[in-house]
Amino acid sequence: MIILGFGLAALIGISLGLLGGGGSILTVPIFVYVLGFGAKPAIAMTLPVVGTTSFIGALSHWREGNLDLRVALLFGAVAMIGAFVGARLAHFLSGAEQLAILGVVMLAAAVSMLRGRPEGDASLPRRPFVVILAAAVAVGLLTGLVGIGGGFLAVPALVLLVRTPIKQAVGTSLLVIAMNSAAGFAGYVGQVAIPWGFLTGFTAMATVGVLIGTRMVRHVSQQQLRRAFAVFLFAMAFFVLYQNRAVFRHSGATPRASSNAPDSTATAILI
Repeated sequence: MIILGFGLAALIGISLGLLGGGGSILTVPIFVYVLGFGAKPAIAMTLPVVGTTSFIGALSHWREGNLDLRVALLFGAVAMIGAFVGARLAHFLSGAEQLAILGVVMLAAAVSMLRGRPEGDASLPRRPFVVILAAAVAVGLLTGLVGIGGGFLAVPALVLLVRTPIKQAVGTSLLVIAMNSAAGFAGYVGQVAIPWGFLTGFTAMATVGVLIGTRMVRHVSQQQLRRAFAVFLFAMAFFVLYQNRAVFRHSGATPRASSNAPDSTATAILI
């Protein structure tokens, strides 16, 4: 099972390297449905994986001049507050409720991938500062609640609200995601038990995958890859929502799961 987990970690990293985002959204389902972790530990464990791989990607973009450090620090600092608060708010949700939210987010990410990356106009004025702050908080909250980087939200926010050029928005969003993930993980400290040995190996394999994916990107059609990944993401989203359908039938009545015990949703998926 450990070997399977490390292999999947490499695939997550490769998808991140190829697509510049999106692969991390599969980390929670893999931890839960393939490796059998409870929802809450899985979400907490995902954050270091997402943060580390995003930071490495951000360094690569920084070397190429595709990272606006000032925007990243300002947007990311606000998003970090949202991520920490989101992680703390997760204490009041059951694991099944968090997974249901994740399923909805996966659907939104799939739609975003099918539509392609947004095209901004740098000549237009930036949106009001309050709107930008609200977007940063929303990205952070999502990271803390369901353990994803939120790149599919951060990139459009940077392009359409801050008017960051698309290439810089991608690199900038990776640093924002790394900052978010660190803050979100800090919010989970003390709430769940973390298997550090396994998590370190998983993160290392994902990092190797990112480096491989980055080298492969020039040889693969990005448009076809994004469409194929979006279809797969739709299938995974419906699976996650189906597994947690009781949340929608008994809203407000779902029992809270122990943060250290596996959720009843942690059933195996054949892949």
